[in-house]
Amino acid sequence: METIYLLSTTLEEKDAAHQLAAHLLDQRLIACAQITGPITSLFRWQGEQITAEEWLLTVKTAPHLAEATKAEISRKHPYEVPEIIGQEVGDVSESYRTWLGEEVRQ
Repeated sequence: METIYLLSTTLEEKDAAHQLAAHLLDQRLIACAQITGPITSLFRWQGEQITAEEWLLTVKTAPHLAEATKAEISRKHPYEVPEIIGQEVGDVSESYRTWLGEEVRQ
């Protein structure tokens, strides 16, 4: 594995972010997760400008699991249209990349 994949999403409650992260770990779709917040998000939803307090969930996975992880986030996410943003990262220490590969399903 040459790269890793980062995915992020936002949730309205810290407990929901924790539950989603724990579920993804249990499924071995991700190797680790960080929950940051609260953050302030501004966006348009159904024609209205919204300001909301949210929690940012960032997870790390292998590239071959990125689509399955996105699908599971979407399936378990409480939002009708969840933000799911991903990026492949190549500048990763070899030891971390190896550890991550061992922690996710093959």
